[in-house]
This record gives sequence, structure tokens and C-alpha cells, in this order.
Amino acid sequence: MASEQQYRVVLNDEEQYSMWPVDRDLPQGWREEGTTGDKQKCLTHIDRVWTEMRPRSLRESLAQAGRES
Repeated sequence: MASEQQYRVVLNDEEQYSMWPVDRDLPQGWREEGTTGDKQKCLTHIDRVWTEMRPRSLRESLAQAGRES
């Protein structure tokens, strides 16, 4: 019986989340977040922690515009 694929939660510079198989090299621009497990565990974790869907650069731009108004 084959074991279930294991994943790791990854994060990019825009603070966007995804998951990636643990047995594959990460794509450029992504880093490990620290959570690993089966698909459902990773998806549940992402759903819990990724509460701000706007990219980091947009949030910073809006915050900067608000300070200049």
C-alpha cells in the first residue's frame, strides 16, 4: 500500500500561501513556512493562518497612501 503524499506549507515574499510536495525542490521565490503533513492538514493550516488575502505589497501601498492623505 502506497503511503499518502506529504506536503509542506510554503510562503512567498507577498505572504501568499501554498503547499508543495516534501520530496520536490521548492520553486524559486518560495520558502518553507514550517508546517508539514498530508494534504488535508496543510490545507487546514493554510485556511487558519491565511486571513489576509491581499498581497503584502498592496497592503503596504494602501497603508502608505493612507499616511500621505
